[in-house]
Amino acid sequence: MKIILLTQNLQQKLTFLNKAISTKNQLPILLNILIETQKDTIKLSATDLEIGIEVVCPAKIEEEGKTTVPARLFTELITSLTDDSLTMNLMDSKLEISTKRTKSVFQTTSSDEFPRLYESKGEKLAVLSGKDIKNEISSVVFSASQESTRPALSGILVRKESQGFLLVATDGYRLSLRHYKVTESRAENASFIIPARVFRELLSMKKNDSDIVMFISKEQNQVLFEQGDTLLVGRLIEAEFPNFEKIIPSDFSVSVSFDREELLKAVKICSVFARDSANIIKLSLSKETITVSSGSSSIGENMVRVDAKLTGEENEIAFNARYLLDVLGNIDERDLVFDMIGPLNPGVFKIKNDESFLHLIMPIRVQGE
Repeated sequence: MKIILLTQNLQQKLTFLNKAISTKNQLPILLNILIETQKDTIKLSATDLEIGIEVVCPAKIEEEGKTTVPARLFTELITSLTDDSLTMNLMDSKLEISTKRTKSVFQTTSSDEFPRLYESKGEKLAVLSGKDIKNEISSVVFSASQESTRPALSGILVRKESQGFLLVATDGYRLSLRHYKVTESRAENASFIIPARVFRELLSMKKNDSDIVMFISKEQNQVLFEQGDTLLVGRLIEAEFPNFEKIIPSDFSVSVSFDREELLKAVKICSVFARDSANIIKLSLSKETITVSSGSSSIGENMVRVDAKLTGEENEIAFNARYLLDVLGNIDERDLVFDMIGPLNPGVFKIKNDESFLHLIMPIRVQGE
């Protein structure tokens, strides 16, 4: 194998590719990057068996071939190079990387040991718009559990609808739901759970506004996202997602509209004192304001008022500060609505005049309730 390519092109590809490099040592080959020649390009692949990433980089192919190299050292070297172009030359079990001023040699491992990322892309399920995917997915993915003890909660339920997908994520204490319209979609009914990590990597994969094609391989139990010359592969979660519909209230006695940025600022201020009081922040709802407060007997207390418009009776409710910061920080829309029944019932955040999204948080019982 002998190839010549622009250093900058390879550097850009390696940044995202390394997100799939294994941090565990269950298989030594997973610590490597697979390099393969393809006509006028090279294909680089990495996987930790949970996700896989494949990127393609333009190159001049003088001699075809394939091999694997240690991912960490290879990336450190390539990102340190300053010459415009580089040459890769595979000789027996050694890969020589040379530029005008440098020469490095890596010991390689046979590509035969590297696992295949996928057998086939599968069925084309939808085309996602690169312009709006960040807001749509960011408003849901943060609610998924970070724990692996309940696999279903570490993923996002994706259910086909007539104009797109229903996305739902929950960790048992909060829940995000989004009706996501897509530019192109198959009409067949389908429901599956995609690991939240796949969606997080999808957000970092998006470098521009070009469309992202979504594939499902039922035979391999995989989901694939393709944008241009980058492919992200994930394994579907085989588990039963909780019956989320039954915990979403259908009627509310209190509804208050407010400016998201103003409430976010208030919660950030009060979260300073909340750290010493189990991270509890109280929202007191009155006719024209939301009073955000927190306090600790040993530290002190603080309070911030936010302009709001209330419908229904005045009330109050308490939440974990982090949950409030997450929902308010992961929505782009400015005008929001908060609905509640009572201080011991779940509170629901919505986008004003928009039924496509809701976020539910379980309250915290405070003294006196």
